[in-house]
Amino acid sequence: MQVFTDLDQVPDGFGPSAVTIGNFDGVHRGHQAVLGRLVHLARADGLAAVAVTFDPHPAVVHRPESAPELLTGLADRLDLLAATGLDAVLVIPYSLAFAAQDPEEFVTRYLTAGLGARSVVVGHDVRFGRDNSGTLATMVELGGEHGFEVVAIDDVGECLAESAGARQRWSSSAARALLAEGDVAQAADVLGRAHRVRGTVVHGDARGRELGFPTANLGEIAGMVPADGVYAGWLRRPALAESDPGHPDVRLPAAISIGTNPTFDGVERRVEAYVLDRTDLDLYDEEVVLELVEHLRATLRFDGIEPLVRQMHDDVARARAILG
Repeated sequence: MQVFTDLDQVPDGFGPSAVTIGNFDGVHRGHQAVLGRLVHLARADGLAAVAVTFDPHPAVVHRPESAPELLTGLADRLDLLAATGLDAVLVIPYSLAFAAQDPEEFVTRYLTAGLGARSVVVGHDVRFGRDNSGTLATMVELGGEHGFEVVAIDDVGECLAESAGARQRWSSSAARALLAEGDVAQAADVLGRAHRVRGTVVHGDARGRELGFPTANLGEIAGMVPADGVYAGWLRRPALAESDPGHPDVRLPAAISIGTNPTFDGVERRVEAYVLDRTDLDLYDEEVVLELVEHLRATLRFDGIEPLVRQMHDDVARARAILG
């Protein structure tokens, strides 16, 4: 999949294309359905399948004090978009100046002149251009003027099994709510995959190593961090996957801790992963991805080291059973 972060990077004569527009935070099952429809239509008509997305999220620019916590950072969003079969993604740097364009400016500059759009796939509630003044009717009108077909798709959000008495939908907000509760298994139903966070491994307090459970501590993290607790999951190594895809250490089973280490009176919230039964790994300064599969327990304060270590052994055993 080609990734363009500026219109100047789009090759001359690119297209013709089928294009869709969205934030695609989390690339959840609803997004996947839209993008699957786009790819299918593009293949049938001999067009390039292209998604236009934004970085940062528009809410961060317009209302930073109330912007939602993003499910995925840009690197993971692009990985997930690539998995849908897209040919290209245009990542538009979102700013107030960009938002000030009127709907026709946006369409002509980015969709037709920039990407050679012949088909534009959007939801019935699409909004674009200054003050979100562009609607589906606007897009259809502009399509008639500038030579592209508009394909309007129905809401693809499907109701999930009842959770806590309420029915959830395939949406970024539903996934965020579940992750805030630590329910990574139900969030996976919305996302269509295990939730992931990404970060570079940094030095910690080395307490885990002293206790026989050396952990990879993540520094600055991209992706929404779920509620405090202990989780079963996987540690994935993107650089190793790229250099040696068949290496057995590309994806490793892990017990993942999120919290402040209350037994040691910690105050800093940390995300750390113990790769099951491995004490030989040197992951410092390596970027890793953690995939959270199942919540094992809440974060607890223990009265001393011995009960903590007993619990850690139990956590590892449960994680091993869950991950197989």
